[in-house]
Amino acid sequence: MATAHHMLLYGCGQPGSESAVWNCGEMAGGSEESGSPCGSGAPSQIIYAWARDAPKLELPEGVGFKVGKDSPIQYIVLQVHYAHIDKFKDGTTYDDSGIFIHYTTKPLSKQAGVILLGTAGYIPPMATEHMDTLCDIQEDKVIHPFAYRTHTHSLGRMVSGYRIRKDDAGTDQWTLLGKRDPLTPQMFYPVESRDAIRKNDRLAARCTMESNRTRITKIGATNEDEMCNFYLMYYVENDEPLQMKYCFSNGPPLFRWSNRETELNHIPDYDSSHL
Repeated sequence: MATAHHMLLYGCGQPGSESAVWNCGEMAGGSEESGSPCGSGAPSQIIYAWARDAPKLELPEGVGFKVGKDSPIQYIVLQVHYAHIDKFKDGTTYDDSGIFIHYTTKPLSKQAGVILLGTAGYIPPMATEHMDTLCDIQEDKVIHPFAYRTHTHSLGRMVSGYRIRKDDAGTDQWTLLGKRDPLTPQMFYPVESRDAIRKNDRLAARCTMESNRTRITKIGATNEDEMCNFYLMYYVENDEPLQMKYCFSNGPPLFRWSNRETELNHIPDYDSSHL
């Protein structure tokens, strides 16, 4: 983690550049060619993410990501955000940051997918702020969650994720998928509940941020900014993963779980922001 701040593995319909290496345009500028990880308008999804000396991910037996052939993923792009590059500048030290991928040519019945929940918004100075996101599952699929990952920068104190299902009385039942201090190793951990997620369920995530800065902190790519991310990894059986890959809200001060338009009830305010 002293070298690579984080790595993201993208599955792309087209790459953001034809070059072997390019600047992803999110960090400090450079003279290299610049482009997004995936090509504009092409299918894009995050397959894997690593940060903070996290150990490797082992997928459950029989579960894999479908790539190549008739799948939306025709290219795999590794994005590395470096913490420090000083030791590489003289050309004598080489970097071997990367990811080993294991593959099989045998079709698997359980196809993996990832949905990323996140927010925009900002954190006021000298304040504790909740960054909330919420999305409805509108596709007629049964998804089986098995792993989750949290990500913030330095102000994150807790990230939690839930499946919400209304009972017959109209009461929201909040089922915890996972919660963690995001400053522990940012690997994929087993979910707290492997109950299936179905059409008309809702997914929700919250990041609790604590700022002792005298300035506003905005959502952005650099360490001076913040991020609020909850990744949910799941599989579908004899089906295709969700078309929805990303679920973002406007974040504070515009969006909160408590807003009237969310129609949420029994919000677990304390549990969602404390270990």
